[in-house]
Amino acid sequence: MAADELIGYDELDDTVVHLQLGVQASDLHGSLCGFLAGGGQVGKRSLAEVLQLEAEVAPAGRDQVVLDRMVRQSEAELADPELGFEPLLPADDRPLTERAEALVDWCRGFLGGFGLAGADAHGKLSNEAQEILRDLGTIAASSFEFGDEGEDEDALIEVHEFVRMAAMLLFAECARRPSIQGGSVH
Repeated sequence: MAADELIGYDELDDTVVHLQLGVQASDLHGSLCGFLAGGGQVGKRSLAEVLQLEAEVAPAGRDQVVLDRMVRQSEAELADPELGFEPLLPADDRPLTERAEALVDWCRGFLGGFGLAGADAHGKLSNEAQEILRDLGTIAASSFEFGDEGEDEDALIEVHEFVRMAAMLLFAECARRPSIQGGSVH
């Protein structure tokens, strides 16, 4: 796969399995996106620290390329004025339960990454941002009971869209916040 092609869930999942990370690919992507949305910059911390990888995990070769592409893709998508961001989740042809659990994992990872970035420490979050974080916390703590497949599919689509927009809104508020250090904007 060319370096400029979008990374997909399955490719990231293969890397996670190969590195024996002990987390789901969705959780890993959520952690990175939360860190970026909270104003974190990967260059200031090692990718292993941002992704909270175990000390003995040392991505190299193809694995490092995939992780680096994931960072670049996530940064670009979160900042996309066309709202092109998508959480990396299993494809729509995967079972509903798998996709729902992956979305919960993504939200857990996002909240952890957002906390690691320390967005709350840089200034007061708006009421909207605080509410979004509470809602993401509710999703992250969810367990699902499935009934009518059509209704469940529609509900998952709605939650997915909320999560997608929430990540971009938090990125817009926290990551794009002008620096007040030294009175200059960077």
